[in-house]
Order: sequence, then structure tokens, then C-alpha cells
Amino acid sequence: MILVYGAIALLLLLSALFSGLNLGLMSLDPYTLKRKVNLGNKEARAIYTLRKQGNLLLCSLLIGNCAVNATMALLLGNITTGLIAGITATGLIVVFGEIVPQAVFSRHALRLGAKTIWIAWMFVIIAYPIAKPISFLLDKALGGELPTIFSKREIRALLREQHKLGKEIQKHEVEILEKSLGFSDKTVKEVMTPRNNVFFLKPIDTIGQNLLQKLQEHGHSRVPVYDSYKKRVVGILFAKDLLFLDPADGIMVRDIMRKQVGKVRETDHLDKVLRLFRYGRVHLFVAVNAHNKMTGIITLEDVLEEIVGEIVDEHDRWIDMRQRKAVLE
Repeated sequence: MILVYGAIALLLLLSALFSGLNLGLMSLDPYTLKRKVNLGNKEARAIYTLRKQGNLLLCSLLIGNCAVNATMALLLGNITTGLIAGITATGLIVVFGEIVPQAVFSRHALRLGAKTIWIAWMFVIIAYPIAKPISFLLDKALGGELPTIFSKREIRALLREQHKLGKEIQKHEVEILEKSLGFSDKTVKEVMTPRNNVFFLKPIDTIGQNLLQKLQEHGHSRVPVYDSYKKRVVGILFAKDLLFLDPADGIMVRDIMRKQVGKVRETDHLDKVLRLFRYGRVHLFVAVNAHNKMTGIITLEDVLEEIVGEIVDEHDRWIDMRQRKAVLE
């Protein structure tokens, strides 16, 4: 009789282990595990090789669990009546073989899974002759496991949730990441400085004391040069090119401006424009509409502000140039 009770206790322990491993290991997404493996997580590395064979693992654990529970019910039937055996077996299996182990493994799936993965391998090897054909058919019929794909809104919600739950992601990092997610959805037209708010120079303007003072007041490092006759921007004046000029020389803007003017469509998305800024090694583009008419300018600062927030230096008198009401200078 002692041997029977010992066997029932062992079977109950195995039932709990099968149930816990089933819930714990199968709840671990193989794609998440792979990311953790690539980041050097040793626990994920221990589990991933077996977990990626999802159907084989599932079949092995379920076969083992059913065999153990059936055997335990038979043993209980030998020491008591059928009804009592059924009630006893159900109570033991539900409480100690299902609820308790699943509650534990659901909270510590990665840690407990890594410690008991060798037992799972043993079950897979034992059940392999039966589990492998079944898992093969499941693989062919259902295909591989699908990765979890998050929308941008879900990623934003996940970031905010992670910030609230832990201290690793700071509030300002969440804000930057959220803005980065919506970055590629915005167009040049949404962030550019409209044409009526742009400070222009004319090609025939003389670089004298008055113009230098005006440049200093505006504080721009690059100023577009607009030809009212041609009705287009014909160059960019770099403030650094004025450092060694003598205002008394009477040099005109057209003599020192840089004639290379980059253009972007006002409908272009900001991710494309950022690549143009990066690889073109420029900091200012003229924005044009579908008719190739200038509608404004966009700077590298305008684009970066959509990620990191407003950048205001000591020269900025208007924080949002898109809202400023001004006339063409």
C-alpha cells in the first residue's frame, strides 16, 4: 500500500511538472526568446532550441500529462471505490496538478523553464515515437508559429506601460521614442517654415553694416537668397562666409552666396528628407509644391525637433515659425 501511495505522489508531481512546463514554455514566444538570445540572455538560450520546435514540445508534454493522469486515476481506483477515486483524482489533479503549478510557472516561466528544460528534453525523447508524427502533421497543416506584430499605437502603449512598471525607460526617452514612431508619417508641409515667414536676402543686396546687423538679429546660420525676377531661390548665404569680409568693400550677396540649392516636395515624408539631409550633407532645403513653386523652407533643425522636441537658442524670437504672421522681407 505504501508503494501505491508513493507512486500516486510521484505521478501527481509529474502531472504538476507537465502542466507547469506546458503553460510556462508554451507561453514563451520563440521570437521573443530569439531576441533575448541575441542579447546574451543565458536562460533564453537554454530554452530556445527546444521551444522553437513548438508542436513537438506541445505534443510531448500533453502525451506525458495524459498518461500520468490516467495512471494515477487507475491506482486510486485500486485502493478505493470508483466514485471516490474519480472525485479524489479530479481534486488532486485540478488543485496540485494544474492550478498550483500553472500559477507558479506563469509568473516565472523564463527562470523555471531554464532550470527544468532538461526534464522537458527527457519527456520529448521518451514521447518522440508518438509525438513526432503528430507534430509533423500539425506543422504541415498549420505551419510555423506566427510572430506577434505590434502596430505603432500598440508600441506607444507598450512604451508607456514599461515606463510605469520599471525605471529602465525614462519619461523623456518614452517621449522621444513616441515621436520617432510618428516621424515617418509627417510630411514636409507639416513642419516647414511657410514662405511668408521666411527671412530672405536678395542677390543684389550689398553686404554692408546694415545687412550684417540684420543677419545678427535674425541669428540664422544659413539664409536663402530669393530672386524676385526669377521667382525662385537662387542660392544660400552662409553666415560663416561673412567672417572675414569688410563691409566697406561693397560686396553683393550674389558674389558670395552658394548657388547649390536643394529642393524637396512639400508632400515628402520626413524620414526621406532626413536621409537627404544626412547623405547630402546640407542643412536647408527649399520646399516646392506639385507645380515646382516654392512654398517654404525646411531645415535639419525642423526635422530633428519632431523627434526631440522644440530646440530654442539665444537667437530664437519665434518658437513656431509655422504660426508666425510676417511679410516677405
